[in-house]
This record gives sequence, structure tokens and C-alpha cells, in this order.
Amino acid sequence: MTWSEMQPLLSQACSETFSMVLWSTLIAVVAGLPLGILLVLTDRGGLLQNVVANKVIGQIVNVARSMPFIILMVALMTFTRWVTGTTIGTTAAIVPLAIGGIPFFARLVETAVREVDRGLVEAVQAMGGNTWTIVRKVLVPEALPSLIASTTTTIIALIGYSAMAGTVGGGGLGDLAVRYGYQRFETELMWITVAVLAVVISLLQFAGDFAARALHRRGGRSGPAPRLRLLRAKEPDAAGVGKVA
Repeated sequence: MTWSEMQPLLSQACSETFSMVLWSTLIAVVAGLPLGILLVLTDRGGLLQNVVANKVIGQIVNVARSMPFIILMVALMTFTRWVTGTTIGTTAAIVPLAIGGIPFFARLVETAVREVDRGLVEAVQAMGGNTWTIVRKVLVPEALPSLIASTTTTIIALIGYSAMAGTVGGGGLGDLAVRYGYQRFETELMWITVAVLAVVISLLQFAGDFAARALHRRGGRSGPAPRLRLLRAKEPDAAGVGKVA
């Protein structure tokens, strides 16, 4: 197979993989972020302590995360058909990819949020901040570098999952490598596909690490004090009221 014959196949496969990973990542982040924060808030000593709810959510996340992706795809075929009308193709592959990515990202979020300094949370509580204020002003901003790194890890994992989805008709680079590289003995095309995946993953990891380091340095320069001062500034100035009185 010549390069002119390979190029359209590679372009289409890259486009399909990009589409699958993009939409499944968006869904995983949107659903996994609050789920991971909820795991922290409902844990012992958390702001919304509820041991029963925490155990139930944690067990669901553990079961979903421990299931091999190839089995998850088969188990979700009925649900995938109900959502998309089919079980074959790029659109159908997004459903199991997203569902597989949600618990994976949720655990990473939980780990990132637990690293936030407990003293900052207590300081905002002392200033009258409620749970939503603490999540929005402290937990998420302080954990943002780790959350960026977690998102990068999730994207790379979903690229691997998408390659497996290709083996059962999901399209993308995995499907190209199997149908042409393995079944049609186009070894050169298979290794080009492997090289493309390696380059894409390396670039994503570099970009994610760069963004996480940049946010960490910016946070290190500004520190938590400005945010706490902003919160404090919104409170009534008791001393000023007393002077006016």
C-alpha cells in the first residue's frame, strides 16, 4: 500500500478517534468532577458527611472502574442502541467511552481535592462561607493544577479505550490498525498507526504537564491570601460600622 493510499485512511481514522475522545472526555469531566467532589464532601469529616451515601457512591465507582473496557462495551450494547440507535460506529462508541471515563476521572478528582490544605477550608468556614462557596472558591481553584493533570491522564486513557472500541466496529485508529494492519497484513500501515498514537499521546502529555506547571507556579506566586482577602472584603466591616455609629 502506497502513502497516497494510506493518507486518506489515516486522516479519516484520526478524525474518528478525535471525535470519540473529545466528546467522551467532555462527558467524563462534566459528570466526573462533581462526582469526585461529592466523594470528598460525603466522607468522614467532610462538609456533607454521609457515610452511607459515600460508601454507595464509592462502590459504584469502584465496580465501574474495575470492569475491563471490552466487557463494558458489550454490557452496554442495549443502552448504547437505546441512546444512539446503533451499536456500531463512532457515535455509538462514545457512550461506553464516556461511561468508562466517568468513574476513572472521578477517582482522580477525589485524590486531587483531598490534597487541598484543610486550613483554607477552615478559614473560609470561619468567615461564614457555605459548602458551595468552599467548593467554588477553595477546593476547585486550589486543586486546579492536579485537575488539569487528571484530565490529561483521562484523555490518554480514553485514547487507549478508543483503540479497543475500534476492534468491535467503533472506527478510529484502532479499527484501522486491526482491519488493515492485522487482517490484511499491511504491517507498515499498522506501525504508522502506532507511531501516530505515540506522537499524539506524547504531545498531549507535554501540553497537560505544561499547563499544570503553569497553573501551579501562578498559584504559588499569588497564594491563597488574595482569595481569602476577597472573601473577607465581602463581609460587613464591623469596625467601620462601629466608628460611624
